[in-house]
Amino acid sequence: MRVENKVSLVIYAMGALGGVISGVLSANANLGYVAGLLLYFLTPKVIKATIKDLPGELQDDNVLLRKSFWGFLLFWFYFTILVYNIVLPQQPVFYSNQSLLYNATKG
Repeated sequence: MRVENKVSLVIYAMGALGGVISGVLSANANLGYVAGLLLYFLTPKVIKATIKDLPGELQDDNVLLRKSFWGFLLFWFYFTILVYNIVLPQQPVFYSNQSLLYNATKG
């Protein structure tokens, strides 16, 4: 497997992990955002620790952060929304007793 593919897989895994953690912590939105942001800034350290044969241009943390932004963001956002909708119970809110949902649940 090429080094670029390994780097991409680590970025996507970190984004998914950050999304799951943020989704679980989403009862307090600020805590979820902070957890995602911290994992984003830890991503270059994890990449350097897991992939030993990085090319010269990917040795810098700033370059890795720049290259990993969109992949991490998309995976983080997807898994945050997914876990948020699975973990937190969603209760419908009836704004009017004339609504179709209100009438359907009343029986």
